[in-house]
Amino acid sequence: MEAASEQTVWDVIGLYLQQGYIHILPRGLDHILFVLALFFASTRMKPLIWQISAFTLAHTITLGLAVLGYVSLDAAIVEPIIALSIAFVAIENLVFKDMPRWRPAIVFAFGLFHGLGFAGVLTDYGLPQDQILPSLLSFNVGVEAGQLSIIAACWLALHRFADAAWYPWLVRITSGAIALMALWWSIERVFLGG
Repeated sequence: MEAASEQTVWDVIGLYLQQGYIHILPRGLDHILFVLALFFASTRMKPLIWQISAFTLAHTITLGLAVLGYVSLDAAIVEPIIALSIAFVAIENLVFKDMPRWRPAIVFAFGLFHGLGFAGVLTDYGLPQDQILPSLLSFNVGVEAGQLSIIAACWLALHRFADAAWYPWLVRITSGAIALMALWWSIERVFLGG
């Protein structure tokens, strides 16, 4: 990587866009599963957009605050909460036929912790001190592009089947698998330091 002083603002934007995107695809399995759980909560696009918007707003806030040094929470607390948030959303998909009205507020609250997780990754990666704002914004846009890529791929592949008799089973099986994986991660992150 070039020294920060030799990078133009466009170099920084390109680099952090890429880093944000690859943090989701292909490296962010926990975030991929969270977004999939959001997708499977509803067969309608408007509720999905509300959830994604709430999540985006929340993680943007805490990502910025954490990177700028205003908020700090130990990864040993943040990472298990992220895993539990994935399990919670997936379990809700099993309990409720359609997205509960309170889901955007819950997703917003969970997004605050996901933003702290993103901040940990971004801090570990390093930020050019003279270009913090472009790198922070670019990373966040890259994360969003990764999440929207997941939503777009799922919607293109599955939206036409939303009324099929087998679709609710797909939602249950997928949500159950996501919940089990996330619960395992919660245990691993709390007790095994994973």
